[in-house]
Formats: sequence, C-alpha cells, structure tokens
Amino acid sequence: MATTVATTNQADIALVHSVMRQVGKRVVGQEYMVERLLVSLLTGGHVLLEGVPGLAKTLTVRTLAETIDTTFQRIQFTPDLLPADVLGTQVFEQATGQFTVKRGPIFANIVLADEINRAPAKVQAALLEAMQEKQVTLGGHTFRLEEPFLVLATQNPIEQEGTYPLPEAQVDRFMLKLHVDYPSRDEEKEIMRRMASGIPIPIEVVASPSAILDARRRIAELYMDERVVDYIVDIVTATRRPAEAKLKDLTPLIEFGASPRATIALAQSARAHAFLRGRTYVTPDDVKAMAPDVLRHRVLTTYEAEAEDVTSDDIVKRILGAIESP
Repeated sequence: MATTVATTNQADIALVHSVMRQVGKRVVGQEYMVERLLVSLLTGGHVLLEGVPGLAKTLTVRTLAETIDTTFQRIQFTPDLLPADVLGTQVFEQATGQFTVKRGPIFANIVLADEINRAPAKVQAALLEAMQEKQVTLGGHTFRLEEPFLVLATQNPIEQEGTYPLPEAQVDRFMLKLHVDYPSRDEEKEIMRRMASGIPIPIEVVASPSAILDARRRIAELYMDERVVDYIVDIVTATRRPAEAKLKDLTPLIEFGASPRATIALAQSARAHAFLRGRTYVTPDDVKAMAPDVLRHRVLTTYEAEAEDVTSDDIVKRILGAIESP
C-alpha cells in the first residue's frame, strides 16, 4: 500500500511540474497567478482575474489550456454580445424541416471570458447556469457540459466606461478572485527578450482530461483534521459576525459576509494548495494562503469602509490575524 501511495504522489507531482514548466516557457514570473489557476483546474472552480491590460492574463490562460489535451474557447465580451453568442441557439434546417441545436463556445472544456464586465446583464446571467450547474438549456433541452469545465474570466479594474459591474450572484460563482500585479524589473527584461522577436514559442501537451479528473478525486480525499475544519468555519463566520471574533470594530465596515459557498471553496482550494506541495494533508498555512483569494470578492464593504479607505482585503487580513491558528 505504501508503495502505491508513493508512486501516485510522484505521478501527481510530475504532472504539476510538467504543466508549470510548459506555462513558464511563455509566461515570465506570475507564479502566484499560475499556481492559483492550477488550483482552479484541480478543483473545478472558476476564476476571476483582475488586472490592468498587458499583464499576460489572456496569454497565461491560453497557454495553460494548450498544455492539456482538451478544447479551449476565448470569448471577447462586448456590449452588443447576446446570450446566444455564448450558449448557442436553435437553427431551422430547411432540408429536414426541423430545428437543430448549434452549440456556442461555452461548450469548450476551458473557456476564457475576456473582459467579462463589458457584457450586459442578460449575457452575464446566461453564464450562471453553466458555471454553477455545469449544464446549458437550449430550446427546452438540457445539455451537460463535459468535464473538466472551467470559466476563467478577466476584467480591467481601471477603465469603467462602457462596463457593467458583475452582480453579486455572478461574482459568488467564482471560486477565486485574483489580483494580477506588474512584473519585477528583471522579469520585465526577460519578457522583452522572449517576446520582442515575435517568434511563437511552442507548447507541448503534457496532461489529459482523465489525468486532471483523477487528480481531482485524490485531492478530495486529502486528510483534513477537524481542527482545520473548525479553523475554516471560524474564518468565514467572522466575516458575518466579526464581534464574535473580538473584531467589533469591523462590524460597521462589513455590509455582507461570505456565504457557505466560501466555506466549501476555502476547503477545496486549501486541499489543492497542499496537493501542489506534495502533501497528503492540509495545514492551517494552506488555509491562510488561499483565504484572501476566496474571500476578497465575497466580503462586501459598507460606505463607511470606503470612506475610511478600507478594502475587503484589509478586512480579511484583520480576520486572519485575529483567528487563532490550530
């Protein structure tokens, strides 16, 4: 039994390193973003990437998709986009006199929703069923989306003209929200060396959908001590009732706390974080590492918090500092 476990762990580690090595051929730095995208891939959770244009968000997602023997679609969201442009529609065939279903780009395994906040509310709402239920309804027929299915969305935080803020129900469907930052000086020099020539950098396929799904099953079985479970629940409930965590001063700063979906997401992502480090058990450090990405878009601040320039990240940081680690 010990030999089987060791072999499985080595195979998992080799898979992760192979994917990261291929992504690293094109993407310089951004280890945080790449690792969090792997967490999403290994748990089936969707990701919202927020950062200014030109930080390799689209390139990273496209490259990650190329390392897996699966289907990929990029949807450029615009104000004139229709739900049918994403989900698909029914087409009347004159030859047969019947309607046939023409599937939209959402039927790919990995979907890049570029600048998702540029689409109107009806298009964003059309994504809800697909993201949460992993299915699409067209003409009264329901179609299951093939696993692995992942929506990786980007949005620009600095340009708000012509955008439609994502509704809270939509934002809550994303397991993680990532803040993508600028590269360091040395990383930018390396980016210039690799990309200035314009020569395409080839990427090898190193993973299969079955390998990803197998890894997901093993991640779900990783050991999580009851004290770590309590730690996760304490963190999430502190976003709703901060006074119970001896953070009474946060009460007027929080409009709404995180939902139980955040508890589930934090447990899943903490397991994946441990998995990426070759461990078969979850530690409090795994929870701390993933908590900001899981909670920053689920903790809604009040006008008072905005007036005091307090962000949801600040609140999550305060909570992590106050909740005693097991």
